[in-house]
Amino acid sequence: MKKLIVLAFLCFFGVTKTTAQVSFKPGIKAGANFARFTQTDNPNERFYTKTDFYVGLFGALKLSKVYTMQPEILYTRQGSGVEYIDFNNVKHDNKINLSYLSFAIANKFTFDKFNIHVGPTFDIRINDNDKKLGEFNEDFDYYDYDYENDIDLAFFIGAGYSFTNNFEVEARVKKGIVPVNGDWDAENLVFQVGLAYKFGTK
Repeated sequence: MKKLIVLAFLCFFGVTKTTAQVSFKPGIKAGANFARFTQTDNPNERFYTKTDFYVGLFGALKLSKVYTMQPEILYTRQGSGVEYIDFNNVKHDNKINLSYLSFAIANKFTFDKFNIHVGPTFDIRINDNDKKLGEFNEDFDYYDYDYENDIDLAFFIGAGYSFTNNFEVEARVKKGIVPVNGDWDAENLVFQVGLAYKFGTK
């Protein structure tokens, strides 16, 4: 009987200790996007990096000393620079601006002040600059670019460093798996670097 009481006490103490480690902190984050599309097989076009930004909210749910699950909602401006040669053999240089509302789950593994984080995102396109780019239409003197895919599924991997319990710098690489345009196999590729601030003192 004494052994059962001791065992129950140890189990209760272990659960209480584990529960005490759980905490939730909301936060805000913002930073720079270095975005481009992946190359296609078309020799007449070349995508290159354009600079833009992201901003959003997150909630850091710390479930253990090492692991934190962090849902995020971000407004992220992406797209790509593109050089292409039209039907008249004229070279053009344009910027494609795409804006997404991004829903992400970051799985963060913390080691002292450093962390690594991986996870998926579900992105909904909410705006574009209506550039006439893509498969060349011989009836007109431009590429007819049609944004057929309004969503993007992506995965990211990154790392962060906490200067304090509240401030953190982070960098991540995000790769989409859904072609931006139905006629192309070009996908979103974004390198992000920015700052995050968590509210709370503990």
